[in-house]
Amino acid sequence: MKRKEFLQSALASAALVSIPPSMLRFLDQAHASSTGVDLAIAKGGSPGQLTRTAINALGGIRRFISRGDIVVIKPNMGWDRAPIYAANTNPEVVATMVQLCFEAGARKVKLFDRTVNDPHRCYKNSGIADRAKALGAEVSFMDERRYRDMSIKGETLTSWPLYKDIFEADKLINIPIAKHHSLSQLTMALKNWMGVMGGWRGKIHWQIDTKLADLMLVIKPTLTILDANRILTENGPSGGSLQYVKTLRTVAASTDQVAIDAFGATLFGMTGADLGFVKKAAERNLGMMDLHRLRKRLIQL
Repeated sequence: MKRKEFLQSALASAALVSIPPSMLRFLDQAHASSTGVDLAIAKGGSPGQLTRTAINALGGIRRFISRGDIVVIKPNMGWDRAPIYAANTNPEVVATMVQLCFEAGARKVKLFDRTVNDPHRCYKNSGIADRAKALGAEVSFMDERRYRDMSIKGETLTSWPLYKDIFEADKLINIPIAKHHSLSQLTMALKNWMGVMGGWRGKIHWQIDTKLADLMLVIKPTLTILDANRILTENGPSGGSLQYVKTLRTVAASTDQVAIDAFGATLFGMTGADLGFVKKAAERNLGMMDLHRLRKRLIQL
């Protein structure tokens, strides 16, 4: 066994040992009853437990990741903030997804983000880079030479430079955090893709709702996981004070990123229809905004 494979196996075993028997029963039940679930929501456990449970409720990681896959995971790590401030994706959620991908036989797992603050500080202080690297993931700073002008043919975006690695990967996983945003009201799955956009992203903030919906025409993730372990209720997207942070201990997963954002809106006392980008995406049949029409599974740990 190679050193990386040994470490991955040992870490996976350690994670299972740390889960109490009652949790394992929840995982088994979620996996067994996974048929036909559009949106899985896990509440009440640790970030890692919640992530595994939500994925199992959708049918398990092997439904999405195959042996030999190159997987890109796109977290939000754009801010120079520690995890407690809820400005970036929870590092344990990201680490759990890295581990799950390797358990399913992924050949390579890659992570990156176009940060707002200094990338070295963001990668480090978010806690994501160190956790992902320890599990064997390839964590890189974004290279300006790897952006390619992509034809989008959207309502307002006809083309834009996008990071080519997301299109070269076999599987693409989006892992945003749920938080307030001063312009778009909230930032979750759809807005997390601004982290793979080159050029002057300030231009995207003009008609942002339509442009985020336009991006869905070309960026089609295999899976979306919403981190709502802690949410940022005000002063987003960067936060900076614990008074704006609310602990919910929640993770949601779906193949429909519009559904994820519609669910995420409810965590802030809103609906998907209150968010312009969600409404526009749903109107264009790019995803399901009406949560009542989704087959949902809620698991309380």
